[in-house]
Amino acid sequence: MATDSSPFDDLDAFLALPRVSGLAVSPDGSRVVTTISELDDTATEFVTAIWELDPAGRDPARRLTRGAKGERAPAFTPGGDLLFLASRPTKDDQSPPAALWRLPAAGGEAVEELAVPGGVAAVHCARAAGVTVVGASMLASATDLDDDKRLRALRKDNKVSAILHSGYPVRYWDRDLGPDHAHLLDAADGRDLTPAPGDGLREADLDLSEDGTFLVTSWHDPAPGAAIRGTLVRVEVATGERTTIADDPGADLEYPAISPDGTAVAFTRETISTPLQAPRITLCHMRFGEPLRELTADWDRWPTSVTWSRDGSTLVVTADDNGRGPIFLVDPGTGAVTRLTDDDYTYTDVTTAPGGIIYALRNHYGAPPHPVRIDPDGTITVLPTVDAPPLPGTLSEVNAAAADGVAVRSWLVVPHGADETNPAPLLLWVHGGPLASWNAWHWRWNPWLMVAQGYAVLLPDPALSTGYGQDFIQRGWGAWGEAPYTDLMAATDAAIADPRVDGARTAVMGGSFGGYMANWIAGHTDRFDAIVTHASLWALDQFGGTTDGAYWWAREMTPDMAERNSPHRFVEHIATPMLVIHGDKDYRVPIGEGLRLWYELLTKSRLPADDAGDGPHRFLYFPSENHWVLAPQHAKLWYQVVFAFLARHVLGHDVEMPELLG
Repeated sequence: MATDSSPFDDLDAFLALPRVSGLAVSPDGSRVVTTISELDDTATEFVTAIWELDPAGRDPARRLTRGAKGERAPAFTPGGDLLFLASRPTKDDQSPPAALWRLPAAGGEAVEELAVPGGVAAVHCARAAGVTVVGASMLASATDLDDDKRLRALRKDNKVSAILHSGYPVRYWDRDLGPDHAHLLDAADGRDLTPAPGDGLREADLDLSEDGTFLVTSWHDPAPGAAIRGTLVRVEVATGERTTIADDPGADLEYPAISPDGTAVAFTRETISTPLQAPRITLCHMRFGEPLRELTADWDRWPTSVTWSRDGSTLVVTADDNGRGPIFLVDPGTGAVTRLTDDDYTYTDVTTAPGGIIYALRNHYGAPPHPVRIDPDGTITVLPTVDAPPLPGTLSEVNAAAADGVAVRSWLVVPHGADETNPAPLLLWVHGGPLASWNAWHWRWNPWLMVAQGYAVLLPDPALSTGYGQDFIQRGWGAWGEAPYTDLMAATDAAIADPRVDGARTAVMGGSFGGYMANWIAGHTDRFDAIVTHASLWALDQFGGTTDGAYWWAREMTPDMAERNSPHRFVEHIATPMLVIHGDKDYRVPIGEGLRLWYELLTKSRLPADDAGDGPHRFLYFPSENHWVLAPQHAKLWYQVVFAFLARHVLGHDVEMPELLG
């Protein structure tokens, strides 16, 4: 149905599109860089390079690095040198861990600054002093970097992969935790600033003071019930002295941002949820040595990032808001909130510069991430990088009234050429999370690929979605099969009222929580012709204890709630062909969910396998993939199989499966 050629018509062309991510600004604001990822020659890996941008928005971007394995995490020193992380093969080691590199402002070749046995994972530069702190991992029993190198060699030479745990968790998303732990090192000499950290720095966020004398980091300590709680810790760079500066038993404290004058820190506070009460995230401010103050208790939005204006007068914050992600300004004294951007975009990587200027990446469903400059008067200037691809359809909003009268909004993407005489079949695509929103461009979950196949794609934000207030989240809390389900059905009804949409040909697709909802829908209605369920929760009794964060699941639902809301109880009602997709390295929704779903579809659904073991259901399994299926060649196969499955059951014609599947 799409008439104009676009990269979305061909998966190879889509995967070859360059992808912008990350942003760094020099302390004086004169230089801005980003990273751009592109497919390598084998089309099996994305390689990232650093590009310099014109802060005025006039000249095209200029590529700075060209390493075969790519470069990432750029950061500027006060003198304008560019630091970054890269793994650069040598004659003796073709796959070394990532090291810290420096590209001099005066020009010339990059030089290696710091290499450690476990690799450098992050880099933080003080704006006004020559102090750089890096994140790196060390084995738990290592006394220093030399000992860490010895122990790693010992494990490698003896082919030992075993890990002995004494705490929880043991896995996270797609990686096994341990036997090493995250540390912070002084990049000048590799000195360990955080000896014996345990798991305190796992997934931690930190900020380094402008003068480089101290840092503040989130710190994750064990808590009752095999849980983890987030506090704030101050570390003196000169001595490594560690002090807990904020500890709230009723909340996790994250995302610290130190004021430019070094006297205060801003951060987020997320309340500990219970099965009856959803969490709440607010912005806090604390002067060192004084109690914390909750700034945004009366603001019905959740801050997602926080930084300071360079003069220290304002906090610059992002938050989901009605299918967008604007930038807001928060007064650190009064907590008054002012919206800065007023467009359809979601803003990320917000970085402030002198003179009240803000740099950020912005995106929405009509445009992938791209860098912009925001002047104090609100004027937005796009900084040239890569051209946005032409789109095979149009984007609009759909509003519906839920059964309880609450408004439910969605994005609707419709192919060019769809009209009342030639309507497009509808694909309901449910987001993951569930505490999330369809408010940003997704390279992996991209609706335009489905639009290019002729589908209208509905992207709804049902109960539990962020950006609509605390009550909207609470509507679905501990009751996933109730308001989220009826909201999705109301949004579908509103979409098929559009004359460009064919309500007689419909399908559902979703991943993670979206996959859960796809499974729940399958057991509660026959209105859809096909269902694609990716990395989905199926049997909540077994999921709760096997996911990588069982403690937060215990905060979400009691065993009775989990039983009431478990899709597996309704397998006998499923009469819709289902495509099940799962990766074996998915630790967030373990493979057992997909395996049990597959077996029970074949044996208990209303469309069971026949005596020859065949039926309408399919299972696409990725032994080496995780929650998202990220390798380009596997992402391509993912879409090819989805296209073929939906074509057969929704469009009524057969499409051959990829020959690479054997």
